Amino acid sequence: MAAAQATVEALDPNNASKGTLKIENTEKRDTLIASEKIYQQQWEQDRIFETDAPSTKEIPFGSISAEELRRKYPKFFGAMAYPYMNGTLHMGHAFTASKIEFSAGVARMQGKRTLFPQGYHCTGMPIKACADKLIREIEMFGQNFENCPTEEITNGEKDDEMPAPTQGTTKEDVTKFTAKKGKAAAKSVKMKYQFQIMLALGIPIEQIHNFADPQHWLEFFPPLCRRDMTAFGARIDWRRQMVTTDANPYYDSFVRWQMNRLYELGKIKFGKRYTVYSPKDGQACMDHDRQSGEGLGVQEYTALKLKVKEWPESAQRVLSGKLPANANVYFVPATLRPETMYGQTCCFVGPKVKYGIFKVTENEYFFVSSRAARNMAFQGIFSEWGVFPQVAELEGSEVVGTLVNAPLSVHQDVRILPMETVKPTKGTGVVTCVPSDSPDDYATILDLIKKSDYYGIKKEWAELEIIPIIETPSYGNLTAKFLVEKMKINSPKDTKQLAEAKDLAYKEGYYQGKMCFGDYKGKAVEEAKPLVRQQLIDANDAFNYAEPEGLVISRSADECVAGHLDQWFMNYGSQGDPAWQQQVLEHIDKDLQLYSAEAKNAFEQTIDWLGQWAATRSYGLGSRFPIDKQWLVESLSDSTIYHSYYTIAHLLHTDIFGVHKGPANVTPEQMTDEVWDYIFTRRDDIKSDIPLETLQTMRREFEYFYPIDVNISGKDLINNHLTFFLYIHLAIFPRSYWPKGVRVNGHLQLNGEKMSKSTGNFLTLNDAVAKFGSDATRVALADAGDGVEDANFEESVADTTILRLFELRKWCEEIVLEARLVSSSEEYVHARDNERVKNTDVIQRNGPKGFWDELFENELNGLVRETIQNLEAALYKSALKSGFYDFTSARDFYRSSCRAADIGMHQDFTRRYVELQALMLAPVAPHWAEYIWLEVLKKVRRITTYFSVPTLFPEPS
Repeated sequence: MAAAQATVEALDPNNASKGTLKIENTEKRDTLIASEKIYQQQWEQDRIFETDAPSTKEIPFGSISAEELRRKYPKFFGAMAYPYMNGTLHMGHAFTASKIEFSAGVARMQGKRTLFPQGYHCTGMPIKACADKLIREIEMFGQNFENCPTEEITNGEKDDEMPAPTQGTTKEDVTKFTAKKGKAAAKSVKMKYQFQIMLALGIPIEQIHNFADPQHWLEFFPPLCRRDMTAFGARIDWRRQMVTTDANPYYDSFVRWQMNRLYELGKIKFGKRYTVYSPKDGQACMDHDRQSGEGLGVQEYTALKLKVKEWPESAQRVLSGKLPANANVYFVPATLRPETMYGQTCCFVGPKVKYGIFKVTENEYFFVSSRAARNMAFQGIFSEWGVFPQVAELEGSEVVGTLVNAPLSVHQDVRILPMETVKPTKGTGVVTCVPSDSPDDYATILDLIKKSDYYGIKKEWAELEIIPIIETPSYGNLTAKFLVEKMKINSPKDTKQLAEAKDLAYKEGYYQGKMCFGDYKGKAVEEAKPLVRQQLIDANDAFNYAEPEGLVISRSADECVAGHLDQWFMNYGSQGDPAWQQQVLEHIDKDLQLYSAEAKNAFEQTIDWLGQWAATRSYGLGSRFPIDKQWLVESLSDSTIYHSYYTIAHLLHTDIFGVHKGPANVTPEQMTDEVWDYIFTRRDDIKSDIPLETLQTMRREFEYFYPIDVNISGKDLINNHLTFFLYIHLAIFPRSYWPKGVRVNGHLQLNGEKMSKSTGNFLTLNDAVAKFGSDATRVALADAGDGVEDANFEESVADTTILRLFELRKWCEEIVLEARLVSSSEEYVHARDNERVKNTDVIQRNGPKGFWDELFENELNGLVRETIQNLEAALYKSALKSGFYDFTSARDFYRSSCRAADIGMHQDFTRRYVELQALMLAPVAPHWAEYIWLEVLKKVRRITTYFSVPTLFPEPS
């Protein structure tokens, strides 16, 4: 147990937030929290957030159109991307949730039937991968990991104390945590095992073994999500909650229907394509399956074959006896610009880079980096899948001077030369040189000519004639030379200028250039490029090669490759279904509310580059792909239109797993594809053993609440989930049910710094509500920001809000419940000077209103109008300013003015202030508002039920 104990001591979950604010005097906070708990219990008992469509008894089915029904009974339906159930909610989740929560509060104030449902995402690799790790660790160390040696998880280093978090600091090893053990220095603990991560989540050591069963995750974390959201005061209809995966047979049926229909529509295809692939997992590794590298796709290249004609002596010594006599060895550079190959003058290698020679066939061998060979092994290039036999290893410097044949080049034979900026992590580590059009190549060639002795080469190797290949309007026919001279680039070490020059050269050449040499002379580069590529491939001088756009690590800690696989894929993008792509772009441009220009631009850019996407996988949790049941549906592909499932979930089942039937009294088996079609208005005729009245009730729920008014998520999901959400909605549903709005928010910082457990600057939603209470947490979240830029949750704001809310509540109680009424200025002065009152504000006038009263009234009306405008525009920070901070300032000015005039405040206007303040804060701080409304103002109807705020006061004068 030593290792587990060391982890517990170092990774006490409390340490994750040890760098956050500590609250010492908690009496005011505890008073507010006690009130919040009372109202949360009452709301749950009264089921006030359970919302249904108008029943078919109220409005007979088919008597009016769905659009007319929504006009007669206004509705609001919003949701957030459902959180993944491999942990508890943190403040990043809370920030996203707050946006839909505040929107739901506003909609209720507008008198709309408001639906805010919540589900639990469980599909994909993460849970299964973690469970499998625990199985292995239990086998290695025992059920409670008692046999794990301490030295396995410590590195022997000692840290006197955990460093204070600083903004902008990044930690290279994010799995390394440190903590102090009292006054003694503690050894740093390496997060090497899954059981340690579970300990860091606060799971007791004796319970961790239960998580070796993936099902246990589904049973453990969803109740904690509900607990935290309830304590947050969320207006959620919990009847509609569900887990994804086939653990819920109703949801499983829903996913299978969706896949069947997309296949029938031609939106799902089968064939060979490149995808990010995990050799360890034996399947495509999509965004939700990744430990790092989310959002990265596949980069395709043209791989050239430069046949070796003569090795230098240094290479001959290394290769002696390692290659058969008839071996053909090829240097294999990967290029994005095959149309420029006419101008090759040499080929570069990194002099300090390690390369291998790999056997492709009996007499064909490739000289590339081992990373590139590993990629090729999963693209059908080597004879056996996943195998890339290496026969020799050489350093780049050992092959400098090699004579090779350059396909298409005007210079038939060229030399291998050194280039110090070659990276083995990009392409094949071998780079062909075209100095006419590549600024990098031109700068390197000049450097090699100037310093040939330093580089150990013959000067003439680098002095081959540079011929024009592409004519451009801006840079002439020697683009690289023009840009290097214009930008005063002096050496290959001018990396910043070279990167800029490379970008300019590529764009100008591709979009504006014309070929001025070769078989396609006179053609636009854009047209010639694929023709030259195919010409090279047909001549067996090149082949297709691909690799991930960057480093991608799977959840199983495997470095991923680009695999060329037979697979099922979503036919997104211009290369897939261009008409579908255009339909989505038009919806974004004309009909979809996106709340910011930045979000719109991000969507348009994503849809421009997003291509075909793997629809299936073989490992993880989820639903079986109905067209080919050996596969599971990919975790982002089964999470696109679940919002429609929310509309009827409460009728299908009463628990998250679908074990107990709901009011509809139907079984999962009865939910056929035809039934789903009918419910979601894809057909009007239906043959089913489900009673027609039941089917109409379910269809009514969908027709009423759809389309979704707003789907809210972090901006990072634009690259996948949110774009898929649009694509699939437009494919599956009639136009009248397409999404109306998508709102994205930035990431949430905590106290001006990135949230991080390792620095102690981390806060779960549960911790925040326990520390500050629900309303103060919500106010601080509203204050954090509303744009797509990163927001900031300031604990000092939450802490100050506790005092603000407590003191304002106390003032409201006194001003309303202890009011001492006077009818004149003289009576006010007498009462103020002679009567014993705790707060002279309770001495209030009645009778006619005066100048200060009218001024206050006008100020309140203006602030109410401004606040309502901000709330309806979902600008909650601005609404908080006008509806809380400025509201308080207006009261303070009115109070001080009346005191100075010796007249006291007017009871009608103090009471009106209290009433309007409660209403303005209700969307953001509903518990506080409910208390004021019911306990102070003695209203009969809850503030959290439907109100129409504008009817409560006249238009501002």
